[in-house]
Amino acid sequence: MTDTVQNPAQKRFAAITTVRNDTIYLQKWVDYYGQELGIKNLFVFIDGHDQTIPEWLTVVNTLVLPHLQTTRFKGDSRRARAMSDLARGLFRYFDAVIVTDVDEFLVVDPNLNVSLAEYLSTSKFRTSLSGLGMDVGQHLELEAPLDPERPFLDQRQFAHLSARYTKPSVAFHPVTWGSGMHRIKGHNFHIDPNLFLFHFGMVDFQLATGKAADTDRLASGWTNHLSRREALFKIIAKSEPVDGDAYFPTARKLQTYRRPIYALNKPGMIRGNPVVKIPERFRGIV
Repeated sequence: MTDTVQNPAQKRFAAITTVRNDTIYLQKWVDYYGQELGIKNLFVFIDGHDQTIPEWLTVVNTLVLPHLQTTRFKGDSRRARAMSDLARGLFRYFDAVIVTDVDEFLVVDPNLNVSLAEYLSTSKFRTSLSGLGMDVGQHLELEAPLDPERPFLDQRQFAHLSARYTKPSVAFHPVTWGSGMHRIKGHNFHIDPNLFLFHFGMVDFQLATGKAADTDRLASGWTNHLSRREALFKIIAKSEPVDGDAYFPTARKLQTYRRPIYALNKPGMIRGNPVVKIPERFRGIV
């Protein structure tokens, strides 16, 4: 992990995440965002004093919080408020703040050949930016179990274009994220044409389904939520994947204009559960 050199003409960005009972994601999250934004600009909430903190994490700004057992909804809401409050303070030092789950990676299109910080520094926006949500899952008939030592996108070819992960991850001034960071309260969203949010929570069948045995999650009412997420494996296996580059503009339009009645500041799901083949240029990035 190396810190990047800050260009004086470049805006300053911070990234925040939370983690509990992690197995493979935190190291990759730190490596990726450290390379894109600078190690010293990362902030990690450790959920629980019972967690083992790896020695290498000392290079990152880390805060250990008490783990409070509650329902999934209340826990997600509290986490969103805490991350919003931290981000609000960081705006005294940074021009924008990126907030993601530990298994989410905001990636700028490799065709542009710029870093995430360089790209966001050119943005003229607004309140927030969203990357197109790419829910990456293992194709059980075509893909082997995950090797955590290799890049995820070297081993996985398919993603469900899910509005659940088209999140307003980048904020340019203090805001309040809703539960799960799926929306910003009181504000619209803007899906950037060159940003993608890769979600890897279902990147491996054995790893993902093993979460069902996590006593913390079961006690918090995660059973139904995990079952819905695990449906991704069936969606991918039964799909006829379309070319990603050909479909991305359509997906952005559909998610922008077909919004749920109950939450008009969130993107709408696309009918038919479209699955795309991830373009080759993304391989090796995460």
